[in-house]
Amino acid sequence: MQLFYNPNLTETTTSFIFDKDESKHIIKVLRKKEGDILYVTNGLGFLFTTEIILASDTKCTVKINETEKQEIPKFNVHLAVAPTKMNERYEWFLEKATEIGIQEITPIICEHSERKVIKIDRFQKILESAMKQSLQYYLPKLNEPISFKDFLKTKKSGQLFIAHCEETLKKLFKNELKINQDVTILIGPEGDFSVKEIQLALENNFIPVSLGATRLRTETAAIVACHSVFFINEPQND
Repeated sequence: MQLFYNPNLTETTTSFIFDKDESKHIIKVLRKKEGDILYVTNGLGFLFTTEIILASDTKCTVKINETEKQEIPKFNVHLAVAPTKMNERYEWFLEKATEIGIQEITPIICEHSERKVIKIDRFQKILESAMKQSLQYYLPKLNEPISFKDFLKTKKSGQLFIAHCEETLKKLFKNELKINQDVTILIGPEGDFSVKEIQLALENNFIPVSLGATRLRTETAAIVACHSVFFINEPQND
């Protein structure tokens, strides 16, 4: 199965036209023809089964034969992760977190952040590509970059965690997780959070946690945290 993405589709859509680039890919590269079936998601949980009715490499047109909605996850995972010095490392994190099933990501700018400017449009494309590759119907929400202090002021729900490397009292992340609970976790830059930032997070009800015995890179820590939540929430076989 190959999955395509069109954010403009709704339950009432009956047909639509792919843009020029996507049409060329479908007809010229994939060699699809009229009558062939294409699967499309809008990133909001819907899967549309469509049929090509006009095999044009400039405006491939399809009609929607069937629409189904994937159940909304019972928990929301929000990773607030500082941008990495090497952009490709953050892009790797975005791709893998999407494959795992992350619902929301916020780049946070911290005191020790070496990169403070990011290309949000490029990040968005990486999320879309990873969603299609992993055959998922929900596109993660990517928020605009925000300062660490301002992020703490935003509305959050569920369990709140901050993972840091300071030699202070911390709990083991996996032991603190609760099933079907929303989770927000803060992951710092290569230089870690500052002592002041850690204290500020604690004052805002974030629980300090460890992700394991070894020191992890920013992007690795983010993936470990993401996978831990989804692993805990895996359905148990009777």
